[in-house]
Parts: sequence; structure tokens; C-alpha cells
Amino acid sequence: MQYPKPLGKMIGELSKLPGIGNKTAQRLAFHILSMPQNESAELAESILEASRTMKYCSCCGNLTDSDPCAICSDKSRKQDVICVVESPQDVMAIERINDYHGLYHVLNGVISPRDGIGAEDINLRSLIVRLQENTDISEVIVATDPNIEGEATAMYIARLLKPSGIKVTRIAHGIPIGGDLELADEVTLQKALEGRTEL
Repeated sequence: MQYPKPLGKMIGELSKLPGIGNKTAQRLAFHILSMPQNESAELAESILEASRTMKYCSCCGNLTDSDPCAICSDKSRKQDVICVVESPQDVMAIERINDYHGLYHVLNGVISPRDGIGAEDINLRSLIVRLQENTDISEVIVATDPNIEGEATAMYIARLLKPSGIKVTRIAHGIPIGGDLELADEVTLQKALEGRTEL
């Protein structure tokens, strides 16, 4: 079936979003069209406003509407620890646990030779500059994803920072709460054993 041109264009644009296939894009498009016009206008305006006003923090690389971002500007946070993450979504995930009170550095990517992404293509150079300018940093926590690219990026950062004398740690990986040992893969079990703690 051929959709009217505006509807087809909307479905096409929605299907470009990550995790949105054609069927979901159709469902979203029909839902948006069923909304009162003022609500769909507010949705469109919020997308445009976020696109216009959001930028990357010049200090940490996180998404923000002010520069520096609220986290970098918060002097009550621990100023001697930086948690290195892949994306702004990772910052939000760590902030949700309300247990980490240090600073962040967002790489906005990972090293992936397969995809042609090297260390110079991610926000890594500014981390080095940041560490050189702030001699109070005592620990860098690397919190990249536990996949091949995340592990390669973590190892690269650890080797890069080793001469500086700054303590570099890696978040623990292993069996999730509620998980079954029999369902875990070998790498997950290995990481769980390596990261064991005393009871």
C-alpha cells in the first residue's frame, strides 16, 4: 500500500531512529497523527529545541544545555576521581544509582578498528589534557561496555595513563543479580571470578 507522501516521509524518518523498524515507525506515525495538533506541535518543538540547544560539554564531553555541564560545575562532587564512559546515556545510568559522586569523561565512542574508529576519533585527547591540567586526579575509573571494543578501549586508556602514576581501575563485570550460572557464557564467568571480593 502506498502511503500519502507526508505520512510516508514521517514513517521513513522515524524508521531511521535506532531500534525502530518499519512496523514500529508506522505505529508511532499513526499515534502522532491521532494526537491533538497542539500535542504533536509540542513534540516537534521539543525535538527542534533539543537539537538547537544541546551541545557537548567542553570539559567532559557530556551532553548539556550549558557549558560547562551541571556535573562539571558542581563543586560538591569529588574532584579527584573521573569515571570514563562511552556515551551520555552511560552517565545517566551511573547517576541513577546515586552512589558515585565524582566527575565524568564521555568518550562519545570506542576504539573499533573493524569500523575504522581509532583513538583519535573519540574524545580521548581532551581526557589527557584534562589530567595534565588537573594534578589532583588520583583515580580514573574506566566504565566502558564489556564487549570487544569496550575492553580494547579500556586497555588502551590503562596503557596510556600508566606512566602518569594515576590509579586506573575498571568496573567489575560478571554474573548479574538474579542471573543463573548455568546460563552465563565463559567470558562472563571468567570476569566474575577475576572480580570476586571477600565476604
